[in-house]
Amino acid sequence: MIVLDLECPQGHRFEGWFASPEAFAEQNAAGQISCPVCSVHPVRRLPSAAHVGRGSGSEVSPPAHGDPEPAQLLGQLLETLRNVAAHSEDVGDGFVAEVRRIQAGEAEQRPVRGIATAHEAITLLEEGINVLPLPPAKEDLH
Repeated sequence: MIVLDLECPQGHRFEGWFASPEAFAEQNAAGQISCPVCSVHPVRRLPSAAHVGRGSGSEVSPPAHGDPEPAQLLGQLLETLRNVAAHSEDVGDGFVAEVRRIQAGEAEQRPVRGIATAHEAITLLEEGINVLPLPPAKEDLH
């Protein structure tokens, strides 16, 4: 699995997860990838780092033989999502208001996390504000 930095013709930047660079090229050529903000396609791939190191200093390596097991993929995904949560600002109950302020340019652009109901998260998505439920950071579990 690779994460690519993408941009639509309108200048909206976002990430996409693909099985390979070839899978991205095929899906993009078929019009299957569109901007999550304005729905325009095709999109273009931006230059990106070859890998992203995690806080522990280790790197995720591709499996040596064949595809990884689903449980292994789930574990890697969970660890990555917890890492994202750990490197964001916790705005607590003010999450919905803060992401709206960020979207409107009234607050500094930065990664934030906090509390939102399912209905609030859906409303934010309908407003074009990308949000994603994240598991708690490991230090928040105790």
